[in-house]
Formats: sequence, structure tokens, C-alpha cells
Amino acid sequence: MADPTSSTPRGCTHYKLRQLQRAVGRHYDAELAHAGLKGTQYSLLSSVVTMAPVQPAELARSMGMDASTLTRNLRVLIDEGWIVQGPGKDARSRLVEVTAAGRAKHKEAQRYWKRAQLALNQRLGIDSVVALHGLIDHGLALLTDSANETETQE
Repeated sequence: MADPTSSTPRGCTHYKLRQLQRAVGRHYDAELAHAGLKGTQYSLLSSVVTMAPVQPAELARSMGMDASTLTRNLRVLIDEGWIVQGPGKDARSRLVEVTAAGRAKHKEAQRYWKRAQLALNQRLGIDSVVALHGLIDHGLALLTDSANETETQE
């Protein structure tokens, strides 16, 4: 294990984050499988429950994903009957909404998500989870600001 007190990063940050992402993803997926969902599907369903009715572009923006990835992920939830995509305010816009079956699926999956979250908190330690969230939020804020500045300069 790397020395947590070292002041020099060791290795590739992208690689290390991907390793952590995969490990955490497997942890949540194992619990959410009891509800017939993957972690990514639960996150998307939760966002639609919270934001609906919502335009796909706004949903993608809020989740930090590109439109094509969102479209692929939405297709699964639409095919299962958990969400619907219908017309928006004008002929060019669409709105995504959750169905009654989707609300029921979300409620069922919430129990497993909570179990996964509590187990992760226990395994990593609550102080480490709080610190991890702080680092992630700080990094996202800096990288989002940087991306916005780059877009403005172009």
C-alpha cells in the first residue's frame, strides 16, 4: 500500500481512480442486483425520479455524462417500462419521466443501495468516506471550472 503521508503522487491518477471506481461499482452492483439493477441504472433512475420531468440534455449535464451515453442507458430503463420519453414543449424537445413501475423499482432498489452505502461506510470508515467525498467534490469543482474556462476561450 502507498504511503498516505507522501507528498508526491505515485502512479497515474486516472488509473487509480478507475481501479477505485471499478471496486466501488462491484460493491454496489452486488447489492443492487437483488433488485435487478446495476449501479449505473440505479443512479439514472434516481436522477429521473428527482428531476422529472426533465429534458435529456439537462439530465446528461446534471449527471456529467455525454448525450450518447445517456441515450444508451435510458434505452434499458425505457425498455423495462420504468421511464418514458415523450414530447416536450415544442416539436424538437423531449421530456423524460418516471412511470409507476419505475417508482416501485426505485423504492425496491433503495433498500439495497442503502445497504451497500452503509457497508462501504463501515468497511472504509466514515472519516475516510467523508474525506473521499470532499476530495471528489473539490476535484470536480476545479475540473469543471477548468473545462468551462477552456470552452469560453475557444
